[in-house]
Parts: sequence; structure tokens; C-alpha cells
Amino acid sequence: MAASAAMQEVFKAIGRVADSDVNVLLLGKAVSVRNLSLGPSISTVVAEKSFLAINCAAIPEALLESELFGHEKGAFTGADRQRIGKFEQATGGTIFLDEIGDMSPATQAKVLRLLQDQRFERVGGKETIQTDVRVIAATNQNLVELVASGRFRQDLFYRLNTYTIAIPPLRARRDDIPLLASHFVSLHAREVGKSIRSVAAETLTELSAYPWPGNVRELQGVVKSSLVNATSDVLTPECLPHTVRQGIAESFWPQSQQRSQFDLGALVDQLVATRSEDAYRKILLASDRVILERVLNAVNGNQVEASRLLGISRTTLRAKLQALAADAPADTSPLPDKPDQ
Repeated sequence: MAASAAMQEVFKAIGRVADSDVNVLLLGKAVSVRNLSLGPSISTVVAEKSFLAINCAAIPEALLESELFGHEKGAFTGADRQRIGKFEQATGGTIFLDEIGDMSPATQAKVLRLLQDQRFERVGGKETIQTDVRVIAATNQNLVELVASGRFRQDLFYRLNTYTIAIPPLRARRDDIPLLASHFVSLHAREVGKSIRSVAAETLTELSAYPWPGNVRELQGVVKSSLVNATSDVLTPECLPHTVRQGIAESFWPQSQQRSQFDLGALVDQLVATRSEDAYRKILLASDRVILERVLNAVNGNQVEASRLLGISRTTLRAKLQALAADAPADTSPLPDKPDQ
């Protein structure tokens, strides 16, 4: 479900690896993960049993090991029977480990051994279980930084990093927003007791202008809450949360940047020295960051007033903010957040 060129590249990467049995690491939002489990190399079991998923962040640390590897009766308080874990259930197929960056060091060690030897023991057991499972892992965290800080095993990172696919953030693939919004309307309309026939073009414009710091999950939540506000069979802009309609939800300036001491000449010299091939775009973005931050701060985030002071239309202002959002560094701090007046 994608119209953007960025996601089409992702799908091409998925197609290249789908017929292999290599481990895959997804960085960013894990979408279309099931497409990775359709290759003939893992078709030795029926389709509904060939793909299992588990969210490592959603399960308490004390229980995650049992979920993955299973346990024997009496292994711990409450273990009144033997349990077969996900790695054993997925033998011959694929297991998807979402949010693997949240996995504890002890569980990381057991996963590493499984990837190396395809063998493990259930919790509280002595029998070595042989399996044949492919691992797809995903995380929103920076694993390189986690490795550097000692919170994620370097050897496990290398084992998982056989084939990496980077999922671009939603703000970098805005062409996908109309398709996703329509999908979420269809998915949740009946759930909230509404009969929504379509999404108004103006609503899609508002959604496309928002920077989506929470990516696809945030979009899904916004659509679902907007459905509750709907009073007709069309989802109109008035149904959207005011923060989305306002269009500014995240900052576009790194905390470490000395914005008040911005030196345009120094930036130009640096870009020339490094032979940057898009120096003009970077210069314009850097200038816009400083200009828009100061003006928006001066008017307490009021876009209408900022547009008037800058002598540009609000459409132009929002386009500039969108460009800055798509180029935003990970290290950011908030802008003034007030509705237009």
C-alpha cells in the first residue's frame, strides 16, 4: 500500500530478498513485513504457520524468554505445563522480532546462539532443540548507538545485519498518506460506529501537511479519533485534531546547533570544501531554519501572523515547514505550539 517512490524502492528490496533465507534487519517502521516471508525457501510448512511475530517491547522482560524459547513444566512459579516457544513453532518458517532494540542482554545472548547454531533450550530444560528458522528483526532505535553504549550486543547486531532495509519515515513519503488514510478509515469506521464513505480532499491536504513524528501509527490514531468526531459520511478537516490542522508538531532545529550564531559564509565554504552536490538546497534549508524559527518564536507559533510578517502566503510557509520536517535531524527541540488566530 504505497504510491511513493521511496516505498517502491523498499518493495524492490523486499523482492530481492524474499526468495532467500537470509536474516533481515528493518530500520524504521516495519511495514509489509509479511511480504518477506513468502519465498519458496520457507514454504515447507503451511502458510498460516510459516510466519510468527512478537513485539519484544510489549512483553515483560521476565516473560519474553519464555515466549521466544518456551519453558518446561515447573521452570518457574506458574509454569504448570510445558510451553512451546515461538522459535520452535516457527521451525521451517520465519519469526519477526519487532522492537528488538528493547531486548534484554540475557535474551540477546540466547538469540545470538540460535542465529549461530539454530539450537536452543527451553527455559528450565536440558534438552537441546534443533530448529530451522529465519529471523526478521525491526527497530526504531539506532542500533549502532546502542552497541556503542553497551546496551546491544555487537555480535548479535552483525548477525542480524545480513540484509538491511531502511523504511523511510512517513514525512519522507507523503504520497502514501491518502492511501493509508483511506485504508484506516475503512479499517476503523465500523469499529467506532460510523459509516464514512470517503475522505474529503481538504482533509487529505491537511494530513499531508503534517510532519508525522509518530509515523504510520500516529496517522492511524489520528484517523481513528477523527472518525469519532465525524458527523456525516465524509471525513472533513473539522474532524481532525487541532494539532494536525495547525501543522506544526515537531521542531526542525537540532538542539546542538548554535542558531543565533548561524554563519552562512562558513556553511557555503564547508559545502564547497566537501564537494556537496546539493549545496544550494542545504543552504536554503539552513537559512529557512533560522528565519522561520525566529519569526515563529516571535509570534508564538501563529502561522497566519508569521506569513504576514514574512510577506509570503501561508501555503508557502507550510511548504517550507514540510521541507524542513523531511530534512529534520533526529536531535530536535520543540517549536512554539499555538493555534492560528
